[in-house]
Amino acid sequence: MTTPIIFVIILTFLINLITTLSYSVRIVGIRTGRIAISFALFNILVLISRTANGFQAPLLASTIEKNIKSGVGSNLIDFQLIIFSCTIATIVGGLLIPTFQRILSVAVNRFSVYKSVPKTLYHGFTKGGITYVKESFVVPDMRNLTQIDFKHDFPWKVFLMNVIAVAIITVGVISSLYAGYLNPDLRTTSSTLSSVINGFATILLFVFIDPYLSIMTDEVVLGKCKESVFRQYIVYMVLARIIGTLVAQIIFIPSAKLIAYFSGIL
Repeated sequence: MTTPIIFVIILTFLINLITTLSYSVRIVGIRTGRIAISFALFNILVLISRTANGFQAPLLASTIEKNIKSGVGSNLIDFQLIIFSCTIATIVGGLLIPTFQRILSVAVNRFSVYKSVPKTLYHGFTKGGITYVKESFVVPDMRNLTQIDFKHDFPWKVFLMNVIAVAIITVGVISSLYAGYLNPDLRTTSSTLSSVINGFATILLFVFIDPYLSIMTDEVVLGKCKESVFRQYIVYMVLARIIGTLVAQIIFIPSAKLIAYFSGIL
């Protein structure tokens, strides 16, 4: 495994970890009554995620270009490890949600006092802030998994759409780049198709899934839905993400072949 691939795995892990932790922001917003501030502070992590995403594709593309020029074949296991890092990151992120929501809740309350992001971040690195972070670590309640009822009131439609969307987004860029091995002469065309693929998955996320969680968030705030029910739905979404990354392993090669085929007829 080359150094660029190791960096890609680390960046992919970071991106998926932050994405999974984003589910806890709604819980923090509900508990603190400051939904807008919660998302504003979390956007700092989103910036880190987007920066990592900006480096991810070029590093992987550079490795592929060098391998093609030197006549080295594709190392499938490297790509499988990249996708596997998505699964691990999602699991870790899911386990850290209770801890992260406690830390973010304090950050939101501190921001309400300081009204400054730098001061809020500085407080996190003070002795008191570091102590609280250590004390915030908590083991997730496994009853959230054992109490899942797949027969009654389970959001199958949203759950399956989330699985599909996550699977597509997970392999979108990676399959497009891997298609360069299958059709080296059209690898540039293949890589540009990732935006089309991810665009479809993004539509699923922002037209069906995100509005569904937004409605539930408002209903909890208005007292029409219990917070415990909302937390259970967050567990469902995390499970959907985990399954989506596992499905990505299955559709990775077929997706790359399909992209290589379409690149040839465009």
